[in-house]
Amino acid sequence: MEIEEAVAILQRTVSPSGKVKVCPLSSAYDRILAEDLYAPLDVPPFPKSAMDGYAVRSSDVSSATKDKPVTLSVLGEVFAGDGNNNFSLKEKTALRVMTGSPLPPGCDAVVMQENTDYGEREVKVFSPVKKMQNYCAQGEDIKKDSLVLKKGSRLSRTQIGLLSSLGFDKVKVFKALSVSLLCTGSELQLPGEKLEEGKIYSSIGEMLSYSIKQEGFSLSRLKVLADEEKIISEEIEKSLEDSDLIITSGGVSVGKKDLLPYVLEKLGAEKLFSHVNVQPGTPTLASFLKGKVILSLSGNPFAALANFDLYFYPLVSVLMQSESFLLPVEKAVLQIPYEKINLHRRLVRAYASEGKVYLPSEKHAASVLSSMSECNCYLDVPSQTKYASGELVTVRFMRSPR
Repeated sequence: MEIEEAVAILQRTVSPSGKVKVCPLSSAYDRILAEDLYAPLDVPPFPKSAMDGYAVRSSDVSSATKDKPVTLSVLGEVFAGDGNNNFSLKEKTALRVMTGSPLPPGCDAVVMQENTDYGEREVKVFSPVKKMQNYCAQGEDIKKDSLVLKKGSRLSRTQIGLLSSLGFDKVKVFKALSVSLLCTGSELQLPGEKLEEGKIYSSIGEMLSYSIKQEGFSLSRLKVLADEEKIISEEIEKSLEDSDLIITSGGVSVGKKDLLPYVLEKLGAEKLFSHVNVQPGTPTLASFLKGKVILSLSGNPFAALANFDLYFYPLVSVLMQSESFLLPVEKAVLQIPYEKINLHRRLVRAYASEGKVYLPSEKHAASVLSSMSECNCYLDVPSQTKYASGELVTVRFMRSPR
């Protein structure tokens, strides 16, 4: 099975969670919008000045020059925030305005105050202005009843600002997913503990928990479990009760202590796929139990990370009804040759920038994590393929830090 087929199976298996909550706009950053939003008003809601100066009729000042200025009667002045006023421009009149001031009927342009003598009762204008120059029309930014944001939008800071400009103080968003992360391996110890002989520190749980939290999701549990059938089985059953998605690491290969396939079968899980045509992480297993996906990753750190990136983001894009979770897949020009011939399709750690991709490390073993600090993508190498420098290749980007 190819990666694309495995992803399609995952996406077909799950249904959107559909859980919605009303969220204050002040807390809505990075949340997924659960409805289409339409503008309740024009933005701006009235014509306004884009400059400090004088509201005029452009035809009145069309002949203005520094040597032969046009003189206009000043009706008064208006500041940003002023409410209704009775000013209306007629021939040879002007109104002193500030940036953001409402503009009166009859006005079709604003002369910058720098192009005048700053007059109070009368003003001399030294240069012409075009119609609508320095003039913000009503609804220039957004028209009332227009669609401003689609369901599934991931709310950025600019979108929060956009909604604020329309008067929204709360929005409907999809509830964040709850994820369980279970790291199996009797050899694992938590960082901070005194390392015993024959043990290693757990890195996968800490690495993937950050990835999960970065998407705004919660961790219902993060545990390191011994390779014991009863312990693993009990934790999976607990996770099914309070998690939308379960991720495990370790125990998916063919060793005596690789218990995940046996435990899941005994629990009655439906196997969705295993042994996809990809290295590292070929033994990665996906199962479906009690309406929840269980994604079981390799216990090797790089293999776990690479396969997490392959399957987690397409899966949650369906659950959260937003394509914003999908990671970019792009073409780039390889800067150094990749000459190893692999039996399986291979993900090679790499760094891409401005259409070029580099292989910054020769350490490509599934258990090696140290070289990943230099990388931001994977080079996707088909089986039985090698590349020369300068060839166009496929790269799969990792999630950028937020």
